[in-house]
Amino acid sequence: MGATKKDRRQKREDYRAALRQEGVSELPRKKFYRQRAHANPFSDHQLIYPPHPDQMDWSSLYPDYVVDEAQDQQTPAPEAPPDQLSAPLKPKRISKDVEVADIGCGFGGLLVALGPTMPDKLILGLEIRYSVTQYVEDRIKALRLQNQEAKLYRNVGVLRANTMKFLPNFFRKGQLSKVFICFPDPHFKARKHKQRIVSTTLNSEYAYVLRPGGIVYTITDVPDLHEWMVQHFEAHPSFERVSEEEQEADPCVEIMRTETEEGKKVERHKGQKHVALFRRLEDPAW
Repeated sequence: MGATKKDRRQKREDYRAALRQEGVSELPRKKFYRQRAHANPFSDHQLIYPPHPDQMDWSSLYPDYVVDEAQDQQTPAPEAPPDQLSAPLKPKRISKDVEVADIGCGFGGLLVALGPTMPDKLILGLEIRYSVTQYVEDRIKALRLQNQEAKLYRNVGVLRANTMKFLPNFFRKGQLSKVFICFPDPHFKARKHKQRIVSTTLNSEYAYVLRPGGIVYTITDVPDLHEWMVQHFEAHPSFERVSEEEQEADPCVEIMRTETEEGKKVERHKGQKHVALFRRLEDPAW
């Protein structure tokens, strides 16, 4: 008699627990992180997010960058009355801001490829699916342990988040220099187009979190979706398309083409990859 669904779930949980033991540097195997290919961004996923970027605690994602702040030597403030609610704990400060975001990072192929090539920048993957996020967390942990002497992958982190709803909760205005949107869900049916990660409204949010001169990188193997993304970014007043010559000279483009799991799958099936980059323009003078 074959294993039941409950048995398989328990096996996956036991595997993940063993992998997360102290000092275990084995890379995770995808078969123990089963998850549906897509998640509805309009569903309630019981996500945790900060009410404001300044209240986000990044210390667990980037522990090597935590600032060791000395104890405040000033006279302590008088004790608050017992009926007064206590203030929330101040998040630990890190020495750098996250500067690069991979929206819908999947199994983290782009993240771990970009990490060593951008050692001076903090890179964050955002993924809505729970098990996939866990896989990337375990992958980053293993890579950090395997590269302790070189101190690689300390600048890479992953966060479970719904960017269609909460992107400005994590990033301040003009904080990011690069945003990657790689092989997003095409949502082929017209009634599903509102779930596409590129739209007039969402492009305004990308414009908000990107600094002037920052770049949005897009890639897909679906021609219709490529045309959709180009059309919506070119129509937005805060973006201009990067020329093909400049695009092909950008080293991030080749990494984006070859290192994502979806990109490798398209390569195996001899498919075509459509790339377009868009630069954040300076805001016009009031």
